[in-house]
Amino acid sequence: MSSQDVTLSQSSQNLSEEFAEAARQLKKEAPRIQFGKIDVTHQYDLRKEFNIQAFPTVKFFVNGSREDPIDCKGVRKASAFITWVKRRTGPSTVLINSTDQAEAIIKAGDLAVIGFFRELHSDSVEVFCETARDVPEMPFGMTASEEVCANYGVQRNSLVVFKELIRPTTSQTSLFVQGKPVHNEVLEDGRQSKLGLTRIIKTFTLDLVTEYNIETSVKIFDVPVENHILLFTPMNSETFNEIYENYQSAAAQFRGKMLFVLVDTDEARNGRIFEYFRIRDIDVPAVRILNLTSEARYKMPADEVTVENLKDFCQSYLHGKAKQHLPSEEIPQDWDKMPVKVLVGKNFNSVIFNKTMTVFVMFYAPWSHECRKLLPVWDKLGEQYESHKDIMIAKIDVTANDILAVALDRYPFFTLFPAGAHHQEVAYTGEYTLEAFSEFLEEQRKKKAEAGEEELRAVTERRARGSEQPPPRPCGRARIPAPSHGSTATCRDVRASQPGSGPWDTAWPGNGTGSAEGPGVWQGKQRPGHGPAARGARAQPGASGRTMNGSARSLYWIHWIL
Repeated sequence: MSSQDVTLSQSSQNLSEEFAEAARQLKKEAPRIQFGKIDVTHQYDLRKEFNIQAFPTVKFFVNGSREDPIDCKGVRKASAFITWVKRRTGPSTVLINSTDQAEAIIKAGDLAVIGFFRELHSDSVEVFCETARDVPEMPFGMTASEEVCANYGVQRNSLVVFKELIRPTTSQTSLFVQGKPVHNEVLEDGRQSKLGLTRIIKTFTLDLVTEYNIETSVKIFDVPVENHILLFTPMNSETFNEIYENYQSAAAQFRGKMLFVLVDTDEARNGRIFEYFRIRDIDVPAVRILNLTSEARYKMPADEVTVENLKDFCQSYLHGKAKQHLPSEEIPQDWDKMPVKVLVGKNFNSVIFNKTMTVFVMFYAPWSHECRKLLPVWDKLGEQYESHKDIMIAKIDVTANDILAVALDRYPFFTLFPAGAHHQEVAYTGEYTLEAFSEFLEEQRKKKAEAGEEELRAVTERRARGSEQPPPRPCGRARIPAPSHGSTATCRDVRASQPGSGPWDTAWPGNGTGSAEGPGVWQGKQRPGHGPAARGARAQPGASGRTMNGSARSLYWIHWIL
């Protein structure tokens, strides 16, 4: 088992320590299982071979093979690492033959899962066992015993989640009630998937409403529910208790479909979340929905946070009727007066689709130290090419302008939009220096000139043969490469959000089974940064099976780990 590592944040350092503790414990119990750690900043070939995109990443190699290692995702504690490894190398569930055994499993932790089956050889049992391998945080058991099923009053082929509940008493203490069933899921062969069961089970690791903070941020994103609704409000306000009760009441109806998150606007460390969602002081209390697959955001149209308004908002979103929230800054009066032109959502399309000019764009975030460091370099590049009538150097603040399908979890990134109707956009993956930017531009100008000469010769030959065909009709949309610094770029769709025009028919790609939601948003095929988006049938909210490692997740919680 190997952990790929770099210079660690506090959160990552904690995980590294838990990983090391798991290694120490398993060294005695299972000496054949080896743990290792790699600093991929010095092992670039390994980073490339195993496609390491985030840090830390944990992979499990089986029988000494380098082929297809198993990703260990969402595991944070030493005990969970140990359970995860044991369930990968042995049985993933405990076979229950008596009520005493069932009670022991239920009392083993805050949460427990038991599958009650007619017989232990079926598709449902197989899916149940696969789910157990990926949820090491809680004990799993299964039984086909009539006595056990009758004792709990559960019909066969059911999954039951047991949870320790806290009930107030007449004294100042609370009574902990162990192992009460909180969810019963009927299992049918071919109906449930591992992802679906994992989603249901993991929602019970969180409260109905979860406050967003440094302790809960990781847990929130470990739950594979892609629809997050967030309430932004000061927790010390006079109206907080009433608003919170309404929010909690609405949450009960949507468990498993949406995660209800509370963001305290008095917490200074939440500043970047406000920036990401464009929340201002005068907006609170505010309610937003975010889909982690499509990156689409939605604003509750009603101002009052009532149970009815919340339910209407959630139902409207889940039924694909909610209107996407697409903000843009106003176009500055002097946007084109400086060497580096200023783009916003409202003028982005008209500038980059101007086929008479090549536009080299810097996508940046003001809070990024690397972006702030590079802005003076970008200004010098603008000055260098200010006299070139066919080249524009531009920049856009992606935290203040929604440009669908371009937000990444790493800034800055740069894209060249060549002039002409048939030229492919190019992601810049070189060094971040004035010299390197200039060399890239000159190289692209040279390639374009050569391509133009070749096309002219081809047209001349076709005319000579009398077989010239009209050029293909421009599609009026760009394909922006999703860059990975220092690596080959791939492409995906881009369009600027145009206020008042309604949602565009573009979306972040999913992961193969994924989708994006909202009216006018189309199904994708691959995860952000891993291939071009594909046109397809309209998708339903929450239908995607995408693992949530994309940019919505990163931007939404990145302030806690920097």
